[in-house]
Amino acid sequence: MRHVTVGVTPPYDVTVGEDALTVLPGLLQGYRRAQVVTQQRVLDACGDRLKDALPTAVPVTPALIDDGEASKTMATVESLCRGFAASGLLRGDVVVAFGGGVVGDVAGFAAAVYHRGIAVVQVPTTLLAQVDAAIGGKTAVNLPEGKNLVGAFHQPQAVLADTTTLTTLPDVEFRSGLGEVAKYACMPDGREVAELLDQEAPQVLARDPDVLSRLVTACVAIKAAVVAADPEERTGARAALNLGHTLGHALETTLEHSLAHGEAVAIGLVFAANLAARLERVGSDVPERVAALLNELGLPTKVAGPTPTVDELTAVMARDKKAKGGLTFVLPGPNGLEQVDDPPARAIEGALHVVGVGA
Repeated sequence: MRHVTVGVTPPYDVTVGEDALTVLPGLLQGYRRAQVVTQQRVLDACGDRLKDALPTAVPVTPALIDDGEASKTMATVESLCRGFAASGLLRGDVVVAFGGGVVGDVAGFAAAVYHRGIAVVQVPTTLLAQVDAAIGGKTAVNLPEGKNLVGAFHQPQAVLADTTTLTTLPDVEFRSGLGEVAKYACMPDGREVAELLDQEAPQVLARDPDVLSRLVTACVAIKAAVVAADPEERTGARAALNLGHTLGHALETTLEHSLAHGEAVAIGLVFAANLAARLERVGSDVPERVAALLNELGLPTKVAGPTPTVDELTAVMARDKKAKGGLTFVLPGPNGLEQVDDPPARAIEGALHVVGVGA
């Protein structure tokens, strides 16, 4: 197993490997009660692994939420918190989030607000959650007006990324996680990720256990360093993790989540690279390299089918959490990744045209 420490206060470890779930009993020692939050399909796929890992000395109450982004609502959080109260969960108890990004976001937010904050252990079971969503303490739910607009920072006690759970994922969900992996490959510190994808893409797509463990660990190391430098997005350093996400989140919202998160991020990466090139922040070869990487991983580079209008996307992007009253994008440039406010409309529209919007 591999370990990466997230250097916040207090620090915690991300454990990556085929046996990461075996660490769970030790983490739950000292807690009176544990509340597992998960989904039925996750239990069907890998619930036996969780059952074998849970200590018999700690009473465990399961709570199920629905699948998909539609369950990331305040109503779901209220339902969870009422269930916590009904089962007698107290401030000194712990929530175990067992599932993908939706479970981690909702369970983490519920843990952040119940009794004004109780402990949470993140046990991500999807590639997207293992490399990104479960790390860093960002928890949130959606509003009709946009994605992740209501939430809280609530760092976990630990993260257990058991890579055996990745073998249970449908292909579309695994590819969605590769969208976030591709984001790390496009970051200034992402050379190790990029090299792994370049040299061992077939093994990644075949879900080779050793290669996946190395890939997840390399991504986690990047995110851990950024989170430690900017735990609550106060300095702007953490905004680098939103590369490709401004358009990605807007596509998810306007398309009513018919596009998977990682697919939307992949399209957002192509948009960001092209916008940066149009602003002469990077050379014309950068968009080509980004598109080639995504094609190799089987990820989309443009919106297929009916597309939202430029005006619809612009309205949603203006509500992005990074926005300062206009449009703000994270773009590559000579000084690395930076936030760029209100680039010319013509450049934005040209970059949107490349990804199939406004064509």
